Amino acid sequence: MAVDRRRSRIVLVLAVFLLIVFVLQPTRSSSRDRGPLYSDPQDDRPSDPTPKSKPHEKGPARPGPVQHDDINERPAAVATTAKIRFRPSSFDWTTVSQRHPVSLIRPLPDKPRVKFPPVQHDFPNYVHDAVTKRRQQAVRAVFEKNWASYKKYAWLRDELAPVSGVGKTTFGGWAATLVDALDTLWIMDFKGEFSTAAAAAAQLDWANTTDTAANLFETTIRHLGGLLSAYDLSGEGALLEKAEELGNMLYMAFDTPNRMPGFWLNFQDAKDGRQRAGVADPSASPCSLSLEFTRLSLLTGNPKFFDAISRITDFLERTQDQSKLPGLWPKLINFQEQTVNLGTSFSMGALADSLYEYLPKMSALLGGQLPGYEKMYRAAMATAKEHLLFRPMVTDDDEGGKAALFIGDAYVHSGKVEHTPEGQHLSCFAGGMFGLGGKLFGIPDHVAIGERLARGCAWAYDAFPTGLMPEIFTVVPCDSIDGPCPFDEKRWKDVGDKKLKKLKKGFKTAHDPRYILRPEAIESIFLLYRMTGKDDLRDLAWRMFESVMKATETPLGNSAIEDVTVSGRTIKMDSMEVRRYPHKNSPHGDNRDALNLV
Repeated sequence: MAVDRRRSRIVLVLAVFLLIVFVLQPTRSSSRDRGPLYSDPQDDRPSDPTPKSKPHEKGPARPGPVQHDDINERPAAVATTAKIRFRPSSFDWTTVSQRHPVSLIRPLPDKPRVKFPPVQHDFPNYVHDAVTKRRQQAVRAVFEKNWASYKKYAWLRDELAPVSGVGKTTFGGWAATLVDALDTLWIMDFKGEFSTAAAAAAQLDWANTTDTAANLFETTIRHLGGLLSAYDLSGEGALLEKAEELGNMLYMAFDTPNRMPGFWLNFQDAKDGRQRAGVADPSASPCSLSLEFTRLSLLTGNPKFFDAISRITDFLERTQDQSKLPGLWPKLINFQEQTVNLGTSFSMGALADSLYEYLPKMSALLGGQLPGYEKMYRAAMATAKEHLLFRPMVTDDDEGGKAALFIGDAYVHSGKVEHTPEGQHLSCFAGGMFGLGGKLFGIPDHVAIGERLARGCAWAYDAFPTGLMPEIFTVVPCDSIDGPCPFDEKRWKDVGDKKLKKLKKGFKTAHDPRYILRPEAIESIFLLYRMTGKDDLRDLAWRMFESVMKATETPLGNSAIEDVTVSGRTIKMDSMEVRRYPHKNSPHGDNRDALNLV
């Protein structure tokens, strides 16, 4: 699961990260070179200018969005080409009585805000050169192609099948791709397309679905997060209204006896007051709602959303040292009993990732007013450094491999900790997380770890014939993340998968050889470039981007592929994402088979 970790997991998101990676100060294109998306006569006009900073805003002298001194300040609306009007859904969830109401709503914190040190590197001599401009336009063109295909073949559907060209309903039928792409449209200066998409988003009907339940986590990060980010960028009030309306629906998931939400928001159970928290739910599911719910409270002034997630935060603080691996929470948690002492599997990959990702981000969002987030971050990263980080055993001439780090898994049995050197593409987010935490909290070692994690993922991309990293792989590990680690040829040959011997020495297996258009690796490269200013990171990202295009491109867009270990033509899966969830009516919220949370 990833916010930042954030937000959405398809090539549209990949494109926006690459756009920013390759250009610190994007140039604005004229109406003559915008391409086919601007063929409509009403869009034959220059884009609206970026809003000028108001007195309470400090416009950046160098790259980055406008920073508001007051996080509660709403962005000023910017004129767009289409009328964006809010239309209420056909069912109002605020009319449903809470069966387990709270007696006192916790207000938003009002303590003095901490002045964090700068996260971004100082770029005094940045030059927006011809190579950067060419790369920028190439990335923009990829997004343009994907968006045009979605608009033509899957408008208002959740996803486009990029090979067959059909629309798919995978997230309630609420136009997930459209909502998820709103901020990308704005950032890439497709203002006319943004207006059209925002107008459609503002009229979505959350009651218009054939599903009997909504995935609480996915609907929060995709739809609620998408609407909030689009509002923060554009100031379009209708988007905030639609976000609050959705927030009211998702808020019903907290109407359980202990106010802990389940994995699914079952609509009829919510109306009947029959909801219960899960007994084996992915830790990342309830614990990755805080950014969106808190931001919604900050923007609307309604503290109930912040109050809802605060109980989850309290639970995390209370139990962090009660697990079998103190400092970390198990991948699956009994939220119904609010216990963590039985879980034996620990990870920052699937099922757990964004729990940890949100800790430094929440501290930043609230200006350090709640020190518990920093405290939890520090404790979790200390344990992760000791038990989850690993380094691949590589040959002496493999400089990239010698600096690489990955996040693995740990299992606790009979008091002993077993370390598993298994890398996941999903856990590549950790480079950016360590980097952000290191910058915010003044921990230089974490920034260095973050860079090694990001470069490790880039190294893994380069190791496979397609230039892409598999979903899950294993390597022969070193005994420690630092210190001597001579390459042992016999050990590698004895334990490795024979078909991977053509790859860089050190790899054992590619358990899951798929590439499903995940953005985490390039996201971390982007973040570490912004944090360190090391220009070679942009070249790494560009090489990764070119590999993605070569292996995944279809006539309509980009598709997940079956196997990154093949040479030559890849097999497309006709999907922009691949996911597997338990049945939404699973009894008692038992989600042990939720193996691949995106």
